[in-house]
Amino acid sequence: MSLATLIFNTLLGCGGLTLIFIIWNYARGLRGSPRELWLLFGYKFIEYSAYGAMNLVVILWLSEDCRLTDIQAGSFITGWSLALTLIAMVVGALVDTVGIRRICLLSVAMLLCARFFMAWLTDPATVFLLGFMPLALGFAIVAPLVSVGIKRYTTNEGAALGFGLFYVIMNLGFAVGGSCFDLIRNTFARRDASGAIADANAGVVWLGLHFSTNQLFFVFGTAATLLSLVILLPLRDGVERTEEGIVITPPTPSGSITATLVHTTRDTARLLKNVFMEKYFWIFMGLIALTVFVRFVFFHFHYTFPKYGLRVLGEDAKIGNIYGVLNPVLIIFLVPLVSIFTKKVGSFRMLLIGASISALSCFLAVLPATWFASLTHSLVGELIFINWLGMAPDMPSLMASPPTAAYWPMILFIVCFTIGESIWSPRLMQFSTEIAPKGRESTYLSLSFLPTFAAKLVVGPLSGILLEIYTPVDKVSKAVLPHPQHAMIWFWIGLMALITPVGFLLCRRWIARHTHRNDPA
Repeated sequence: MSLATLIFNTLLGCGGLTLIFIIWNYARGLRGSPRELWLLFGYKFIEYSAYGAMNLVVILWLSEDCRLTDIQAGSFITGWSLALTLIAMVVGALVDTVGIRRICLLSVAMLLCARFFMAWLTDPATVFLLGFMPLALGFAIVAPLVSVGIKRYTTNEGAALGFGLFYVIMNLGFAVGGSCFDLIRNTFARRDASGAIADANAGVVWLGLHFSTNQLFFVFGTAATLLSLVILLPLRDGVERTEEGIVITPPTPSGSITATLVHTTRDTARLLKNVFMEKYFWIFMGLIALTVFVRFVFFHFHYTFPKYGLRVLGEDAKIGNIYGVLNPVLIIFLVPLVSIFTKKVGSFRMLLIGASISALSCFLAVLPATWFASLTHSLVGELIFINWLGMAPDMPSLMASPPTAAYWPMILFIVCFTIGESIWSPRLMQFSTEIAPKGRESTYLSLSFLPTFAAKLVVGPLSGILLEIYTPVDKVSKAVLPHPQHAMIWFWIGLMALITPVGFLLCRRWIARHTHRNDPA
């Protein structure tokens, strides 16, 4: 056994044991909670796993199966993201009014409809109507649904543990989804005699029907959602965990889901009208809007990086592992450590430091890959390319056909971005409550989606424009053209992300003046 293999297996074993310890400690503190809590966690894990894989493939599917250009695909994704954000703004009240079980079944029904049609259809207009819209409704329900469930199925003391486990399961789901992305693409790609990928989207013929590799993600997603349905069937309505124990209250009849949704939308519109008249609301929106620019790097990871990675790193690149696994796995372990050592540091300062690290990390991807080429034939290279990504059985085989050195800047970028994320992301919600007026925190938090909603009108088409300029493909053959300036994509994304820390720094005193809690700025 080589030293690299020993180190990798040790890290894997220690990480696995630590993860089990983290989950066990959360679960131990939630003993006495009704079965509904664990059923919801199972539902969340399955759906985030399916979503994690689909989120990486959807931009490829839009271009390769639906025949959209990079700009058209980016604009299409914008429409879907806007719908997801809008639904998330009103769905919380819907869960409270209609009940958890009925909303669970509505979510599963929408996800089944979406993934079924997306596995068959390729016409963009039909796909948007029968695929993306029900998908937006079905998935937008998941997070607020589980959040409401945690509050109802835990005691006041256990709620913090429930939300901690919620965060771990969410990231585990994303990691599984990223791993499945690489597995499915490698399994169903067509290879030539030398073993190189000749057609990554070849897919398979089942029962006389051909499914492309991209379409198979929706086939497997449909199967995952059917499993979610089986898990959710034993859910009971009216279940609540109190300090005295589990209480089951017979549910009172409520209006139809459609009527409730209309009522909720009407109430939200009335609320928006009133709040928009408040001067302090626009101050709050300005502060929240500053965070949008660094948060949109996630958008580019999901919808720019898949195409970028395959065009720059090669069709057999493990892009699911490079971002979809590495980022959430690091987050699971980094967030508790950061929280322990920085619990006395003010939220604004943590936001500024974390956002600065994440924004500046984008420029690591612009560094010349040749600077890192020698690392491939090293202990670190063996750890990454052989033990982790599995690109070769041993070092001689790896060096016989070495991977492009462009891997190194991207991996370094993602690791550093994730370190920054572990600093600023947990504090964002806390800081939002600190700057919102007392007694209006929930209302302001629900409306904090608005800056993101508006900015998505730009970021989707921008993704397509950057891809077409710096990593172009031939319009007819779809072959990747020379792209010597491909890293400039991350330069422009980095400049956009820098607006967040620079804005915070320039507005430092103004933010401190409008923060209701005495948070050191």
